[in-house]
Amino acid sequence: MLRAIAGIALSLILVGAVPGGVAPAVGAAPRTEVGLPLANEANPYERPVARMMTLLAGFTHWPDRPESLRLCVVQPADHAGGLTASGFARETGIRTTLVTARTVAEENCQIVYVGRMSIAEQRAITDAFRDRPTLTVAENDPACRSRAMVCLLFGTDSLSFRLNIDAVSRSRVRIDPRVLRMGMGASQ
Repeated sequence: MLRAIAGIALSLILVGAVPGGVAPAVGAAPRTEVGLPLANEANPYERPVARMMTLLAGFTHWPDRPESLRLCVVQPADHAGGLTASGFARETGIRTTLVTARTVAEENCQIVYVGRMSIAEQRAITDAFRDRPTLTVAENDPACRSRAMVCLLFGTDSLSFRLNIDAVSRSRVRIDPRVLRMGMGASQ
């Protein structure tokens, strides 16, 4: 299923992710429109984060890609609920494991989603995966100071990302240039 998603044109994926089917301008950061949460409403970012992670995984190339990718979510994470939803693994081929900052370095993760923690803790995690073929994504680091490859940017009505080009270039995984262009649009 993940391969099928990767084969679809990026603009089509984004059109499906945006209510009303309006794609962002060419070269713009990917945007997924969401509403503000009401008192009893579930976190509105959970589904867009799951879509964003699926998109990023589909455009990332591992040297020895396993049949099923393993995503480690380092707790606490505010917007990772969609990654642990019952249908996520079935729909995407990505298996999610909840871990702590202390145990994540021992795990065999192809993707590490770093939740809400200090920059020092985030850097310790990204440093632990620097020489491994792992995509690192930070939930709570809009300035990308954690040295994660991808830093999610949460707006009041959108989700986009910033790429840490230095971390991407030093990584053992390769990200498709189309995603690099979108990320550069997010940081300009």
